[in-house]
Amino acid sequence: MLSQFTVKNYKSIRDEITFDMQATAISEHEDRIIKAENGELFLPVSVIYGPNGGGKSNVLEALHTLDSKLLRPLCATCDKTDCDYKVRKIPVEPFAFSEKMKNEPTEFEVFFRTEIAEYRYILHMKQDIVIYESLDRVRLDTGRRSALFVRDKNAIELKGVFGKLKSSEDISVTLPLLSYLGITYRQNEIISDVLNWFEDSIDFLNYGNPLQEMRTAIANSEDVKSLVLDMIKEMDLDIEDFRIEEKDEEHIEIYTKHVVDGYSTELNLSEESSGTKKLFGLLPFIAKSLICGTTLVIDELDAKIHPVLLRHVIMMFNDMNINKRGAQLIFTSHDLSTMNNEVFRRDEIWFVAKGKNQNSKLYSLVEFKNKKGESVRKDAKYDKQYLEGKYGADPYLRKIIDWSEVNA
Repeated sequence: MLSQFTVKNYKSIRDEITFDMQATAISEHEDRIIKAENGELFLPVSVIYGPNGGGKSNVLEALHTLDSKLLRPLCATCDKTDCDYKVRKIPVEPFAFSEKMKNEPTEFEVFFRTEIAEYRYILHMKQDIVIYESLDRVRLDTGRRSALFVRDKNAIELKGVFGKLKSSEDISVTLPLLSYLGITYRQNEIISDVLNWFEDSIDFLNYGNPLQEMRTAIANSEDVKSLVLDMIKEMDLDIEDFRIEEKDEEHIEIYTKHVVDGYSTELNLSEESSGTKKLFGLLPFIAKSLICGTTLVIDELDAKIHPVLLRHVIMMFNDMNINKRGAQLIFTSHDLSTMNNEVFRRDEIWFVAKGKNQNSKLYSLVEFKNKKGESVRKDAKYDKQYLEGKYGADPYLRKIIDWSEVNA
């Protein structure tokens, strides 16, 4: 489960921003939050709105870049076929509109939970070179906090339960220490727990090879296939079944089964409508996330599906009778049909605005205040006020507010 993510000096993000999946103390849809065993509350859904070019995609790309930096060295040394598409190199790009920031490191910080602990991982990189790195944890059974390692340009210090491990003096300056420990000590319970979260508990849809990702999502999982079929039948698509045929390691074919007046036939997915194709590129990941309790990150989800289905997918994550394992859906969107208090809590709605210095600013609806210092009411018409430019990230009426106040 993702708790919180912070990034600074990445693409359009100059100053530090924090994206928080911890639920705030507000009295709305209290039955739609993930309740941890220790009583802490987390959000199952969050959406980021903002104008084209405002930087909302960069928030998600920053998280994906961190994930890729850690996993790429591990995938390069393993023999799993589903690792191939994770190996591509993603550059760490600093804020482009400042000579000063171009020479500063990009800073990532992520808090995440597994079944046994909450971890805080920090990575600072200047292009491909690691400047600083650290890992801490809080055990969920005892609440005990401990530092596990700290690395800077001068030294590496393994602490606590990592104290008995050894690190090479020749670790490449481009290799994260966490990746090195994963290659060298993968059998260690804590290292395995941390890296399993980055590998298996957070997924980024369509950031790699969609067909390869789809094969991974459905492979050897009848539960995932069953839930996908249930969702398809609810949409009255007249598809009774589907199957995946692997042509080789690089190619798969998907066939859908239709029954009309008792006559059964198969169609190649390429023969289906564009809407059906989009669904097959999405639903397996939705199903996998709900069944396995993973965090699913999707850029421009509304571009992939009809607004009615978008609402249906969001409400599946909001329904704790369906979302029994604490799955999370994080996405960017332009769709206003779901921007209302029936679908979202105020702390689930986020905005990105870009000021005159091209710096993206991230903030949530629950923390937004107008010039009088008033918060947005929970019964407000969010979509209407957004279009009126009252939230500072309007895609159409960009000059209705004083941008210098939003992004000084």
